[in-house]
Amino acid sequence: MRRIPTSVSSFAIHILLLLASISIPFTLCQPSFPWKDGNGDLVDQVCKKTPFYDLCSSILHSNPLSPKPDLKGVALLMVNNILANATDTLSYIEGLIKQTPDRELEQSLAFCAESYIPIVKYILPQAADAISQGRFGFASYCISDALKEVSSCDKKFSGATQAPLGDRNDIVQKLVNVASAIVKLLLKG
Repeated sequence: MRRIPTSVSSFAIHILLLLASISIPFTLCQPSFPWKDGNGDLVDQVCKKTPFYDLCSSILHSNPLSPKPDLKGVALLMVNNILANATDTLSYIEGLIKQTPDRELEQSLAFCAESYIPIVKYILPQAADAISQGRFGFASYCISDALKEVSSCDKKFSGATQAPLGDRNDIVQKLVNVASAIVKLLLKG
């Protein structure tokens, strides 16, 4: 499982130190997310409607949006996060294929690579475009298709004592389920 980077907070500290060192006046405000609105925290409102609140909240709070976030931006951010994880998983699969001497394992991994390639190259980019264009029904279809591809990869290892992609597939599936729930909120709209 990939750890969420904390580079945003260290970047902010570097900027503050830079401003202090060059004597530009600045005001230090209480850190706040641009997610706050009159109805409370948008992240909490959205993530409570997903199957994995903690995962959703962690990802969205670690990725600041524009000054005026909306549900569409939240959905787009989540799809982009899935794309990053799926791309990383595909690279991992390709590395395993090169290293394994086991022909059967190699074939199962190749099947998974063939499942992840369309997710990374077509399905998720199309979902992101659809969200940007307000075509939420098509975005929902793409996200469901991504889940089917990951699930088909998972099934290749259903009888195995140790699945080499278990944790990676699991996180991608959870992210897809979160994104699916957010896009459904957009469809209700």
